[in-house]
Amino acid sequence: MNKLGVGFIGSGFIARFAAQGWTTVRDADVVAIYNPHREGAEKLSAYCEGLGLGKPKTYTDLHAMLADKAINAVWVLNPNFARLETVRTITEEARQGRGNLVGVACEKPLGRTADEAEEMVELVEKTGLLHGYLENQVYSPSVVRGRDAIWRYGARKAGRPYLARAAEEHGGPHMPWFWDPRRSGGGVLLDMACHSIEAARFLLTDPETPRGLKPATIQGDIRSLKWTREPARSQLRKQYGVDYAEAPAEDYASVNITYDDNGESVLSEAKVSWCYTGPGLRLSMEVLGPEYSIAINSLQQELSVFFSRNIKMGQSEDFVEKQAAEQGLMPIVADEAAAYGYAAECRHMADAFRRGIMPSENWIDGLLVTRLMMLAYKSAEEEKVLKFSPEAVHGFIPKVAKGTWRP
Repeated sequence: MNKLGVGFIGSGFIARFAAQGWTTVRDADVVAIYNPHREGAEKLSAYCEGLGLGKPKTYTDLHAMLADKAINAVWVLNPNFARLETVRTITEEARQGRGNLVGVACEKPLGRTADEAEEMVELVEKTGLLHGYLENQVYSPSVVRGRDAIWRYGARKAGRPYLARAAEEHGGPHMPWFWDPRRSGGGVLLDMACHSIEAARFLLTDPETPRGLKPATIQGDIRSLKWTREPARSQLRKQYGVDYAEAPAEDYASVNITYDDNGESVLSEAKVSWCYTGPGLRLSMEVLGPEYSIAINSLQQELSVFFSRNIKMGQSEDFVEKQAAEQGLMPIVADEAAAYGYAAECRHMADAFRRGIMPSENWIDGLLVTRLMMLAYKSAEEEKVLKFSPEAVHGFIPKVAKGTWRP
């Protein structure tokens, strides 16, 4: 295949990051955008045009977009609650063979439950479609270079790393549906621990044996530290129409996972929060080995800006995602799509689909991450460490997702 034609399914803020990342992709074009609401599709199409990506066609009928012969791959970027039905439609069209689809990439999390994720994997494997899991952090340049350094030099000389810590923190999601766990499937654990769990696993994985790590035990803890308390609860109800007195979600979570690597035990620690007050989104990672370590912090940028109290600005996110202030000293992430891994992620997926090979991060990884998150929820509910068992989360829906969890 000389050039890949791609359709975006969804047009929210993740789709905008994907579009920014797409400006670095060669031998592929964004040719179409689907959204059941035409206004959303047209808005993203105009945004793509402004980025120099051309003006993608817009669709409000997913079947019609998938039948478009110009489309060879789709990026599933719509909300969690719509994802499974979207994949059912994609795989139905692929089986009928009306279009020219060869691959499908899906945003995190792969499913709201292990059952959803398993069904999605089963559906896509029946079609023969290539599949990629859009976990941007494992494509972040700092994460990729950091792993290369510790494994090429540290592990070779002193032994494998034994501990990885990963955290993602900010003040809360962009959209109302994220805040309603009955629609989204959970709180910050489902929303962000998927990133931190997979980033830590990536850093602990020997590049020469990518399937070597085996999960052994999982311990999860979830809390509501801010958004079920006043005045934050009233703020949430006013801004997003969500009442956390009725169906709260966790705004803090920790997940500890032990992995077995041929009899050697290594540890992953993930901590995520929707109650962090700072300049904006903070990603931090740390890896420890016998005679080495690495540290990553997305807010420690080479560029910052200062505005005094005499400069009045409206609310914006011009300098960093989830920007929390418009005055004082603020870091600037010069190219967020590149720094957070969206650019490299899009390049890798597009290249793999174009060449007819499976992406390095695919739905098998997404299924594992979903199972680990469900076991973390189950561990938090039962207040004990659990052994890794896919069977233990068959049929399991977290109390948070049911609306019955109480902090």
